[in-house]
Amino acid sequence: MNRRAFLRNTGFWTASIAAGGLSACGSDSATAPVSAPAKATGSNWKFPQSVASGDPRADGVMLWTRVVPASADAVASAPDAGDFSIRIVVTAADNSSRLGTADALAGTPVVDNSIPVYARYDHTVRNKLSGLQPGTVYFYQFVAGDVRSRVGRFKTAPTRDADVAELKFAFISCQDWSVNHWAGLESLAQEDIDFVVHLGDYIYETVGEAFQSGAVESRHDPLVLPDGSYKSGNSGAKYATTLADYRYLYKKYRTDPRLQALHERLPFIATWDDHEFSDDCWQDAETYDNGSYDANTGIGDNTHQSTRRRGANQAWFEFMPADVSYDSTTASFQNVRIYRDLPFGKLAHFVVTDERLYRADHIIPEAAPNPASGAALGSVGSRYFVPADKRDAIEAAKMNAVSAGSDALAPASILGTTQRDWWKHTMSASTATWKLWCNEVSLLRMGLDGTAAVATLLALQSVNTIAGNITTAAGSTGGNVAAAAAVVAAVTAGADQSKAGAAAAAIATALATSADPVAAGVAQGLNTTQATLASTAYRAATSATGATAQAAVGAQVIAFGYIKPDIIAKGAASSFVGGLATLLAPYFTRFLLNCDQWDGYNAERKHLMAHLKDNAIRNVVALTGDLHSFHAGTVNDNYDATGAGTPVMVDFVTAGISSDSWFTYFADATTGSLLSNLVFSPISVPVDGVGTLDLRFNLFDFTLQRAAPTLDELAEQVRLPVRRALGAKGVSEAALDATTAAVLSALKATPAFAGTLLGLATQLASLNSNPWIRHMVSDAQGYAVVSLKPEGLRCSFRQLNPLVGSTAPSAPIANTLQFAVARDVAAVTRVS
Repeated sequence: MNRRAFLRNTGFWTASIAAGGLSACGSDSATAPVSAPAKATGSNWKFPQSVASGDPRADGVMLWTRVVPASADAVASAPDAGDFSIRIVVTAADNSSRLGTADALAGTPVVDNSIPVYARYDHTVRNKLSGLQPGTVYFYQFVAGDVRSRVGRFKTAPTRDADVAELKFAFISCQDWSVNHWAGLESLAQEDIDFVVHLGDYIYETVGEAFQSGAVESRHDPLVLPDGSYKSGNSGAKYATTLADYRYLYKKYRTDPRLQALHERLPFIATWDDHEFSDDCWQDAETYDNGSYDANTGIGDNTHQSTRRRGANQAWFEFMPADVSYDSTTASFQNVRIYRDLPFGKLAHFVVTDERLYRADHIIPEAAPNPASGAALGSVGSRYFVPADKRDAIEAAKMNAVSAGSDALAPASILGTTQRDWWKHTMSASTATWKLWCNEVSLLRMGLDGTAAVATLLALQSVNTIAGNITTAAGSTGGNVAAAAAVVAAVTAGADQSKAGAAAAAIATALATSADPVAAGVAQGLNTTQATLASTAYRAATSATGATAQAAVGAQVIAFGYIKPDIIAKGAASSFVGGLATLLAPYFTRFLLNCDQWDGYNAERKHLMAHLKDNAIRNVVALTGDLHSFHAGTVNDNYDATGAGTPVMVDFVTAGISSDSWFTYFADATTGSLLSNLVFSPISVPVDGVGTLDLRFNLFDFTLQRAAPTLDELAEQVRLPVRRALGAKGVSEAALDATTAAVLSALKATPAFAGTLLGLATQLASLNSNPWIRHMVSDAQGYAVVSLKPEGLRCSFRQLNPLVGSTAPSAPIANTLQFAVARDVAAVTRVS
């Protein structure tokens, strides 16, 4: 950085050396520090966002605060306060009893320095400490005049060559102020860990967006952007546009005492994702609208907002205690580098990436025409529910268009050329046992076989009709529902009515006399397929109790034992597709659910996995956010290969702290369409003294990758939605557990739940869509805690209880599931 840039950026961070004085301001040690402003005096000061620390290293850490006059609004800028200096005090003495209070630090200070505070940086302070002892707990405090900040705490990292028996930390993401609650942050602050990895979406740039319209705790008041722009027209949702807007969001978010307490107690290792700038962004481009598309070249683009991007960069830099470089003097929007690495002894090496600032446009342009309608695809078809073959073809075309000798991955890259090379070098050079990739968007393939899904949907839709046909047919079988099921089965498979009736009677006799029912059916003129289906339907119906349940079970055998396989085999030509053939034809392919994540940048993912595999780089685990869902699985070298390739590393994805769940997004998006049957089933549950609970039962997990459930597991799937709905109806928190248990017990006794819904979930699970995903909960909020030892890693997913009306739950943690990764084995095992 040259002298002009240095002078301009002075005050963005200062540096202090333990047991010494102020070392420098800015980042150019060859340049003399600028004279500090006058010291703050008196008692007219406050620290409205408290304090924070970040990026612990063996000899230091980055410390942060914001200080303004006591009379200033907590979230407004205070330019009239001018520039001044405050003190930073750090000690190794145990001040645990003072943590989170404004009591004066006790003990001998290792740092007691004066540091400048500048109005042009919104009175934020970033002080980089060095010269500290490794693996040591320190306490710190800022002092403005006679006013002290609350006491913060951090622990330095061990030296790179240190033997470390265990490292404990948490990782979180997606903390939307405007929906649900932040009680999870309070719980997290009490965990026995050394630091928190934040994987982005620390703020949300939108206010009033559709996904922010759900219930929210009453202590979070509505956000009001200082400037903001409407997403559409002159009303509705707004998005942050200016530096003032982004600053406001960080300040407002950090007025919450639970987030303050977390920062006071634990250092953060932070990266960003999209919402720190713009939803599903790439570089300086927003994707709120579809952008443009050139039909002649097949190239699309989105609206670029460089000034807005630079404002977002600056606000993140000002408010996050991250040891990164920033240059406000360059005209480029790529004026901050946040990718970096942090070693923790011989045990762990954290590799932090930036997956927004350098990424190429999404492979398929939003403005590209939909083949069926000619209208722009929009987000669905370009970023979500993307045909895999279309993604492959366009990605290959973009790469093939690159000039010889240039980076062929550049037009299809998340990391960009320079960062990708850095990532590969860092992974190769690391001598740590575990390489932990702080990775914003999931590496796991999340696909869906459209043909199998359509077949399942149509089979599901046919169940009620077939059950009705069975009930009707029972009138001609003397009320014998099982025999009626055999008749309908044989007719569905192509037999004529008279042969089907005779075969049903013969099958009944054969089963009663322990004879072969299939042979009996064939003897009456059925072919083997028809006789097998008829006898299977008969057996299944007799296993149920009551005519309704018998008809339902028989119908499921017919739907999934014959109709579904027929559609899978014949596609749109199947007679069971019928008049829907034209409408459904585009769905008979394989889809990728989310191409904003690594599924949309498949070639680069293969390239990175090949680097790890070819160089025998083991024990790489991704810590991922973004998705608002819990996932655990393996990242394979080539998901497109026969057998889906070889597992190379592991990806753990945490749900959001508060943001609405992935399931909620898909349920909202598919309501009213055929696809909704893959995502949820509406159920209404009457509760005495409370009213009717209208719920959307989550089938999405089974569609994507959950094992066929037991009845108890099916009930557990709806426990928290029932609890949420009861809380919204006014049931007290003290009564919630007992009332929820009673509702679930009653549900399990109903044929619709224990029969129809259980069968439905079982059929969706049989799709086996993504076998490399070992665990998935798509309707959740929560965080993850990791215990890392040389011999293995344990990751605990902590799922949160929902709101109780408009109040956060007093007991935030609903359940914990734990998963293990053994050293040198790219596999995930559930242990509890």
